[in-house]
Amino acid sequence: MRADLHCHSTASDGTLAPGEVIRQARAAGLDVIALTDHDTVAGHREAREALPPGLTLLPGMELSCRLDGHSVHLLAYLFDPADPELMAEGEAIRHGRENRARAMVDRLRDLGAPVTWEQVSAIADGGVVGRPHIARALAAAGVVSSPDEAFGPEWIAPGGRAHVTRYALDPVRAITLVRAAGGVSVLAHPRGSIRAWMIPAEVIARLAAAGLTGIEVNHPDQDHTQREFLARLARSLGLVGTGGSDDHGELTGYRIGCETVGSGEYERLVSQATGAAAVTGS
Repeated sequence: MRADLHCHSTASDGTLAPGEVIRQARAAGLDVIALTDHDTVAGHREAREALPPGLTLLPGMELSCRLDGHSVHLLAYLFDPADPELMAEGEAIRHGRENRARAMVDRLRDLGAPVTWEQVSAIADGGVVGRPHIARALAAAGVVSSPDEAFGPEWIAPGGRAHVTRYALDPVRAITLVRAAGGVSVLAHPRGSIRAWMIPAEVIARLAAAGLTGIEVNHPDQDHTQREFLARLARSLGLVGTGGSDDHGELTGYRIGCETVGSGEYERLVSQATGAAAVTGS
């Protein structure tokens, strides 16, 4: 069994529509694909409708959190999508994302970058607006050679000239909300992205004590040493060790299925959820 438990679509900052994510997952030979767009479940319906026989969709989302001034991402799965508190927080985060994006565009224009809100909004095309959309607009305008280059101190990295902070959840509150909605939560790429905080073990232990269900061990940005460390930590804390491609379509090289988790950890994860069920195509 191969389950990719971390993937994005055009409902947030991926470049593939939810239905195309499903088709790519089938082409990659996956048994399970999780759709985990940032702070939204807007792509779930299209993904379900595109499911071919035998492929399972694990509904989820990636919640934006902040701890001690650092960005923390929490993958949430199988929660009740009608839970009022969780959905209200998702709406607040999305609203904060848009306000932040507008402010960053204003700063970029003050810095001489020919980028407009209309361009960024068109790239997002109705999805949750994020920094990757701004990065793509900067690349399209020729300000940077690639979207990756935009995530530097010259432009939109934390502390960068055009960076603006936004509303995000405390991760303990996020874990509590997900659990109250019947879902399970997994700490995303805790030692992964070069732009992210390397989350200390003692912080992960605190989150585990608050009800965290798992840690993302297999991730493209985490090397062998980091994976071994995280796997040992997960075992010591009684957490599920998961994995996923964190695919964003063109932005990450269409890598759905490059990182997966097997049946044992997958079943441990889903068995602890009561809010919703995975859906298998028929």
